[in-house]
Amino acid sequence: MVKQVAVLLLAYGTPANMDEVEAFYTHIRHGHPPTQELLAQLKARYEAIGGCSPLISISQEVARLLEQRLNKVAEQDAHFKVYLGMKHSAPFIADAVDQAVNAGVDAAVGIVLAPHYSTMSVGVYEEEAKEAAHQRGLAPVTFVHNWHLEQAYLDALEKRLRQSLAKFNEEEKQHLKLLFSAHSLPRRILDVGDPYPEQLLETSQALAMRIGFTDWQFAWQSAGRTKEPWLGPDILEVIDTLAKEGYRAILDCPVGFVSDHLEVLYDLDIEAKARAEAQYIHFERTASLNTDEELLEALAQSVFRALQTIA
Repeated sequence: MVKQVAVLLLAYGTPANMDEVEAFYTHIRHGHPPTQELLAQLKARYEAIGGCSPLISISQEVARLLEQRLNKVAEQDAHFKVYLGMKHSAPFIADAVDQAVNAGVDAAVGIVLAPHYSTMSVGVYEEEAKEAAHQRGLAPVTFVHNWHLEQAYLDALEKRLRQSLAKFNEEEKQHLKLLFSAHSLPRRILDVGDPYPEQLLETSQALAMRIGFTDWQFAWQSAGRTKEPWLGPDILEVIDTLAKEGYRAILDCPVGFVSDHLEVLYDLDIEAKARAEAQYIHFERTASLNTDEELLEALAQSVFRALQTIA
């Protein structure tokens, strides 16, 4: 008998158009709408990248291609169906679980489109999916907690690093700083020994070693607009410091993100680039993985490995 396996592919979510921006940020803020001033700022950011983020369409395509890949190489007694669920926009995580329940699957594996684990990011997705699964009678969900050292993931990023380094001339390469970046989180995660910062450094170290680059550091980006302190230094502060130190070239590899979305297309391509160019620094970033074959391979191998732990 063929085992029907559900893969819950989870992502952060994004407004699909300008009309959804307020509802999206109200959901993020636990039902508290953003002020009109903040809403105007948020809409301006989306307008600057073309009116909406491509995150949903990219995630939908990843789900489709991942399902194809899993079924192409799966054992004959297993058939995979991938269900996309978003934390803050439709289709929500509960919607993905509902689809899996209605399909009558025999097993479920959850994986988040974020390679590094934190109790405040991937951990929250896991708890939400597990609660929805429990309420709807879905078989227990086995989760991929992290995949930040998957070889295919590192291969894809290494390739992009080498391609991006070729954009700098020889003189710039003599004064180039390699940055790795990811979404900042509140500093209180350090008090509970959260593995997020360490895993990000493990990915960064592995990549720097692969390309033989020693002049690198980690920078945080896209911190939330709250009163509590967030992990730093922020990438804009790092750019200012590097300018004072005489650097004339910066290559950023946003290892914490796999898809193009606001934090990449605005925070890096517009805001960080403008800060660097104002100080005569040539700024580049590595291209996002999006639907890259090696990303799909990293996800597929992670799912297969998690499935092996199910009795």
